Amino acid sequence: MTLAPAFLDELRARTLLSALVSKTLKLTRKGREFAACCPFHNEKTPSFYVNDEKGFYHCFGCGAHGDAIRWMTDQRGLPFMEAVKELAQAANLELPAPDAREAARAERARSLHDVMAAAAAWYEEQYAGLAGAAARVYVEKRGISEQTRKAFGLGYAPDGKSGLRRALASFGDAMLVEAGLLIQVEDKEPYDRFRDRLMIPIRDPRGRVIAFGGRIIGQGEPKYLNSPDTPLFDKGRTLYNLDRAAPAARKANRMIVVEGYLDVIALAQVGIQEALAPLGTALTEHQIERLWRQVDAPLLCFDGDAAGQKAAFRAATRALPGLAPGRSLAFLTLPQGQDPDDLVRGGGAAAFEALAAAPEPLVDRLWNHEVGAGSLSTPEQKAGLRKRLNELAASIADPDVRQQYQAEFRERFETNFLQRKRPPYQPGPRVPFRPGARWQPPQPASSEAKVVGATGIDRVLVKGVVSGLLRFPDMLARHAEALHALQFGDPLVARLIDSLVDLALHEQALDTERLATILRAGEFDALARDLLRADCLPFSFTRKDAAPDRARADLGEAIQVMVERPELDAALAAATARLKESFDATTYEEQQRLLEMRVDIDRRLANLLQDDEGAN
Repeated sequence: MTLAPAFLDELRARTLLSALVSKTLKLTRKGREFAACCPFHNEKTPSFYVNDEKGFYHCFGCGAHGDAIRWMTDQRGLPFMEAVKELAQAANLELPAPDAREAARAERARSLHDVMAAAAAWYEEQYAGLAGAAARVYVEKRGISEQTRKAFGLGYAPDGKSGLRRALASFGDAMLVEAGLLIQVEDKEPYDRFRDRLMIPIRDPRGRVIAFGGRIIGQGEPKYLNSPDTPLFDKGRTLYNLDRAAPAARKANRMIVVEGYLDVIALAQVGIQEALAPLGTALTEHQIERLWRQVDAPLLCFDGDAAGQKAAFRAATRALPGLAPGRSLAFLTLPQGQDPDDLVRGGGAAAFEALAAAPEPLVDRLWNHEVGAGSLSTPEQKAGLRKRLNELAASIADPDVRQQYQAEFRERFETNFLQRKRPPYQPGPRVPFRPGARWQPPQPASSEAKVVGATGIDRVLVKGVVSGLLRFPDMLARHAEALHALQFGDPLVARLIDSLVDLALHEQALDTERLATILRAGEFDALARDLLRADCLPFSFTRKDAAPDRARADLGEAIQVMVERPELDAALAAATARLKESFDATTYEEQQRLLEMRVDIDRRLANLLQDDEGAN
């Protein structure tokens, strides 16, 4: 009986792997995974891990790896169909009725796999024969050893239109065309697709040949020619060398994406086995998703030239919608004019590891690309930069990650383009000092500051922030250090904040309801209930009808203001006191700078105040 891949995927999704494995093996939680001594080999220290999120188990000692079905067949010793039936029964999932069309497709695929295996063997034969002399010279010139060549199955397609067609005639022209090995043009005789090329087999995750990449030996275009899409091969979903890189990545805890086949082969030859490549096109969303199934943050290593950097940025933007907590990309930029092959041929694995020691985070790659995209000398150009950054952040689907990127971009933009950068003292103060001049009191607060002061914002802001933290407990851990450092006038509020932060750091899944239940049993019940009813406070993060993304961003800004305000007030008071004792230009200039900063912080406070129109 042939089972559709969709059914098997549904079966795996409905099976909690840790629950299945724990029936016969004692598991211990280790963060997001479970650990145990491996059942497939004798060991005293646990190296066997179960990951429910990714749906697989893996032993770092013996390399045992698989999903729920593989566990049943390898550990329980059941035949495949018996394993599927038992899992389906436990998951309340009915086995599909036999499908004649699905069976026919599976049989057709098996036949195509046979065709591709035969083609790979024939190309290797040609490489070793007289016709393959030029290919052997090319491989030697690239520094590829014979051992490496055999490991990757490199072969040679002779310069003729019918060599492969004659050799594989028993399969028939129709099947060779369907496999992408022959080209059929209308009613003319089909002919070999690959001619006078170094042949690089492309394999599926099970190691079966599904396509080829052909590198021209002499002069000609295109330099690389790939198989077309076939029933076995989808170029946008396939990654070269995934079958070999996946187990290596589990041991190395990283996966490296390079631009080309020969880069992958060069890295493997110096011991870096966890490298793979897209197939001559930009990295697609499907390929990125496939990478994330292996590791949380794949390393993208592209050439340092303009084309390589463009490809890196394109991959970065395509990854944005799929970002999630702990799931990202990182980037390695090669020296100008070099690719990974050049790098390791000149300096070995050490040269690559030195580059890989300091990868560039995704947020830095996006920021640096947009800042370097053109001149930023005019207000319009700066506004364009801010718009592009906002659009990039807005494309992130996960609300928490999106809010973090929005906050990061805003902070960088303000630091680089809005805040006036001054050293502690510069000659030529904004208000010139005149000998004999008398000290003048600080300038009156801005109109925004007067409004803020009239509303009793210090007390209201504290109440609003604590209320916001109760509504959005996920913000507690992010701002734990700042919250612990704050001084609250009300001792009960101070103890409440400390308790909330401690809870957030120890509870992985803390929501408002869970938080309220915990607080209800202690001294904070009345205070917490009062704060959760604070919907009348003039902040987005205290209003039930506010957009969550905006509320979280405003709450983060409010916490930052609460951290900065006391420090600024203390510095301003000290500078004013020194001026009263003795007037001098340096202290006066410092006071003026602090006053400007105070106006700015008052404006930020005013911006947090919500009216009915801006609440949503």
